[in-house]
Amino acid sequence: MSQVILPVKRDVIFKIYFADERNIEFLTDFLKATLPIPAEEYDELTIVDPHLIRDFSSDKLGIVDVKLKTVSGKTIHIDIQVAPLPYMKSRIAYYDAKMISEQIGKSEDYQNIKQVISIIITEEEFITGSSNCHHRFTMYDSKNEIELTDIVEVHTLELCKVPAEPEDNHLYNWLRFIKAEEAEELEAVAQRDPIIKKAVLKLMELSEDERTRMLLEKREKERMDNSVREKWAIKQNSIEIAKKLLKRKRPIKEIIEDTGLTRKEIENLKDAN
Repeated sequence: MSQVILPVKRDVIFKIYFADERNIEFLTDFLKATLPIPAEEYDELTIVDPHLIRDFSSDKLGIVDVKLKTVSGKTIHIDIQVAPLPYMKSRIAYYDAKMISEQIGKSEDYQNIKQVISIIITEEEFITGSSNCHHRFTMYDSKNEIELTDIVEVHTLELCKVPAEPEDNHLYNWLRFIKAEEAEELEAVAQRDPIIKKAVLKLMELSEDERTRMLLEKREKERMDNSVREKWAIKQNSIEIAKKLLKRKRPIKEIIEDTGLTRKEIENLKDAN
């Protein structure tokens, strides 16, 4: 393969690829490889609106990458991030709580609540203290090793921890597919798994679509612009802190430690005042 591919790990491509009804076979197979739920749950998957319901107009708007319902009404949502966002764990808890609350009205019973399953995919490390790329979390008493409930279940998949050496594991093949940036990487995993081979061919077709390529370019530009704005805001905040510390006659060495600014930057601020 010599074709330039669109990386699935980019959120806009992930959404276009896995939220397409024509690719439901691949989404189903990926879920089966990831989640420990009965196979019959996948007999009829329904891809639904990824926007979370807001109780009030002032509520925070939540959007996940892919959201779907299983045969019995379980909610599964997938969120892919190049890097874990600040307060990512709190965000997961908030999204899961919203998906629980949106199931039940004032006149309904708690017994009608169906399981909510989150799959969080990150390119960088998210779960510290473990070399495993896949973790499953529920409400669990670690001291007595008893699970309270799995009504909320969170699966984390960290692409940076996927082993370089091939494993006899279907989830491993899907993670290599999602992680791949080069056609040669896709070719290697396609040779090991027939359904991944079909998925690769579909991705090649998508990669030839000019509109999709433009969407990715737009998304990457937005990402870079946001990064520049965020760095500028952090820098300005550091400068304001440094100015206050200079007024308090704090030593430059301490200001460097507190703000991350260079000695020259702090001396320039001092001279300007």
